[in-house]
Amino acid sequence: MQVILLERVQNLGELGDSVKVKPGYARNYLIPQGRAVIATPANVAEFEARRAQLEDQEAQALAAVQARADALEGQEVTLARKTGEEGKLFGSVGPQDIADALTEGGTPVARNEVRLANDTLRQIGDYEVGVHLYANVEASITVHIVSED
Repeated sequence: MQVILLERVQNLGELGDSVKVKPGYARNYLIPQGRAVIATPANVAEFEARRAQLEDQEAQALAAVQARADALEGQEVTLARKTGEEGKLFGSVGPQDIADALTEGGTPVARNEVRLANDTLRQIGDYEVGVHLYANVEASITVHIVSED
């Protein structure tokens, strides 16, 4: 199925690209979320008429996300957890814990924006964690895991 993208979709294309996708992906994800329209001649003409407006909206969204990334860049979060011998945690620290700590610190972050190399952190220490905010916008934060003792 041929669709026209109304915004940048990661691993698919940029605003205005006409791409071929599987019908289920278009019907169940792209079209209901307003990310694409079916590439009919009428939709192509309507898109071209609205192109400048959509590009403006995309630029504003990117500027807002870049401001969030600048605010997050270099932030440090300290999490205290119960530990056993050799610095191993009872349990683990996951993306939700990090997102909650950042949100409490004044910068709202969703769990799905936190990117860990492994799914969870299970040792005391300092970790560099990426926060993926937008297609090509990432911020790097430092997570310190310390013992409650």
